[in-house]
Amino acid sequence: MIKIRTFLALIFVSFVLVLSVTLGSLMSVRSAEAIKKEIGSSLAETAHQMSDKLDNFMWSRSGEIKLLTELQPLKQAKDPQAIQNLIDQLQANFPAFSWIGFMNTEGDVLAGTGGILVGKNIAERPVFAEGIKGSFLGDVHEAVLLAKLLPNPSEEPLEFVDISFAVKNDGGETVGVLGAHLSWEWAKEVERSLLEAQGDQIQKFELFIVSKKDNAVLLGPGDWRGDTLALSGLGGEQAPQRSWMLERWPDGKNYLTGSAYGDGYLDYPGLGWTVLVRQPESVAYASAAEIQRDFVWIVAIAAVLFAGFGLATAEFISRPIRRLTLAADRIRHGGAAEIPDTKGFKDIRSLSHSLQTLLDSLLRTENELGHMQNVALHDQLTELPNRLALERYLEETIENFDPASEKLAFLYLDLDGFKKINDTMGHQVGDILLKKVAQRLRVAMLEANGIVVRLGGDEFLLISRTSRASAKESAERLASRVLKSIGNPFVVGIDQLSIGCSIGAAFYAEDHRNVTEVIRKADERLYLSKKRGKNRVTFTD
Repeated sequence: MIKIRTFLALIFVSFVLVLSVTLGSLMSVRSAEAIKKEIGSSLAETAHQMSDKLDNFMWSRSGEIKLLTELQPLKQAKDPQAIQNLIDQLQANFPAFSWIGFMNTEGDVLAGTGGILVGKNIAERPVFAEGIKGSFLGDVHEAVLLAKLLPNPSEEPLEFVDISFAVKNDGGETVGVLGAHLSWEWAKEVERSLLEAQGDQIQKFELFIVSKKDNAVLLGPGDWRGDTLALSGLGGEQAPQRSWMLERWPDGKNYLTGSAYGDGYLDYPGLGWTVLVRQPESVAYASAAEIQRDFVWIVAIAAVLFAGFGLATAEFISRPIRRLTLAADRIRHGGAAEIPDTKGFKDIRSLSHSLQTLLDSLLRTENELGHMQNVALHDQLTELPNRLALERYLEETIENFDPASEKLAFLYLDLDGFKKINDTMGHQVGDILLKKVAQRLRVAMLEANGIVVRLGGDEFLLISRTSRASAKESAERLASRVLKSIGNPFVVGIDQLSIGCSIGAAFYAEDHRNVTEVIRKADERLYLSKKRGKNRVTFTD
């Protein structure tokens, strides 16, 4: 027959071990997932920054060439020597261009950087053939003829991006084409500046620029240049502006990969380049694995310590055990969470006190778990609900949603002018501004039955549940409150800052039952609002 002290010791140890493993596993998994998401988002943000820098640079260079077409020597096109002198001056002022040339309407080069190609006919070349039609932006390519004529200290193959515009005189007649070859070396400079800015924040990651035409690598580490990639992250125009996922690359290894699709900047349409930032899975998830290992050790140590404590305590248990057992049964059935203070035996009083302490610890742990769940559902900066909270809200709402009499209005919001403030005044000011925006959005939603979510960066999503008959009117009122609220100046420290917002709206109803599609439509209308002048709302048809 087993002794009671041995039996109680085994029960006590088993209870502590199960509790430690359960809580440790739960906290370990949640912490690891949070770290993985944070690292993936960081890679996606790095890819987006690179894509944004590329589009910004191309927009600037394209604008410079377009501006040059307004110079009188070019518009008159009567004095090749004057044009040549002007181009030589331009080359000194715009060193990013490897070659600038002016062609007449027949494709003859009348003037060019350093006299290169002057007298040659390049009518068959895209820089002229497409530029004469109005404007042309060509993707990265090798220029065999120019490569032989231009200086090349590195002796690596020269690659260029073409930019050309038709030149018209004051009467609106086309008199020639101003074309330029932009050396691809500038992309490497942009990459280096981005990597230097990252510092030690992200280690051992590699950056790729992939063309839209055939998914060929335009810029990448080692000998990746020219290879074709077949990855799910290369979704082109259908892909989100930035995303991340765990991808298996052609070398057979798994990489955490952040991607960003370049869709242009202002009036520059973009060349559809996709920027990929990858990091080996083992490196990316090293911190998450370390946390899981730490939790395993903590659980093991806790189990050993509590096992010893249980054996020592069970050694001195005797007759008062029934009273403690009755108290435990009472707690188990929902009674008062109290352990009696047993008198007469010091060891039993210690056990009673230990059980009460354990009970208090369990209650605190339960409260902490509730707090952790609340943190997991809210954005840490603005304290607004996050994407996980959005998923839960949609699941609960759609479950009892009546599409015949109700509609869900989705307002996709993006701040206008925030990036400039964030870049010029610093991220700390930007974070304070985002918090104040979140407060105003909460106030704007007080009159609506719904939720406001921070999607990331300066993007927010407002969902309002209204009757089908008044859905659009309610959404318009909500959008008007938001536009007015965000349009009012913000006071940050001693500065008064002004921003705006653009909104895209779409509805979830009987004829639109796919939530993802509705959010995508709202996002599309958001960009229509920006194109139409910003600080406005655009609804679906």
